[in-house]
Amino acid sequence: MNEIQKSTERTMAVHETATRLRVSVGAFKRRTQEALSEGDLSVPQLSALARLDRLGPATTAELARREQITPQAMGATIAGLEQRDLVVRQPDSVDGRRMILSLTPAGQAAITSGRSALADRIAGVLAESFTDEEIAALDAAARLLERLAELL
Repeated sequence: MNEIQKSTERTMAVHETATRLRVSVGAFKRRTQEALSEGDLSVPQLSALARLDRLGPATTAELARREQITPQAMGATIAGLEQRDLVVRQPDSVDGRRMILSLTPAGQAAITSGRSALADRIAGVLAESFTDEEIAALDAAARLLERLAELL
C-alpha cells in the first residue's frame, strides 16, 4: 500500500470516527436531557452554572464564548437562572458598564445537587452494565472528548 492510499484510508477512518462521535454524543445528550424531571435545570443552565462554579464570576459574553454559543442564547439561559435566583448580576468594579455574573448560595446548591443527580444515575448504569475495563475506557474517552470540545 502506498502513502497516498494510507493517507486516504486514514482520512476516511477519521471522518467515520467523527460521524460516530457526533451521533453517539448527540444521543447521550438527548437521553440525559430526557432524564431531567419537570422543573429541573436544563443542560445549558447546568453548564452555565458549572462554568461560574469552576471559573468564578464572568460576563454573559465570556460564558457564551466558553460554551461556544451566541451571547443571545447565553442571555436567555442566564435570564432563566436569574428568575430562579441562582445567579446575580453586579456592575464590574473596574468597568461599570459591564455586568458580572456570579452564583448565589442557591445557585451553588443547585449546581451541586444537579451534578449529583445526573452523575448518580450515570454511575448506577455504569456500575450495573459495564465492566471495570469499559469504565476505564469511558473515563479515557471522556477526557479526550473534553479536549476535543476545547479545540472545536
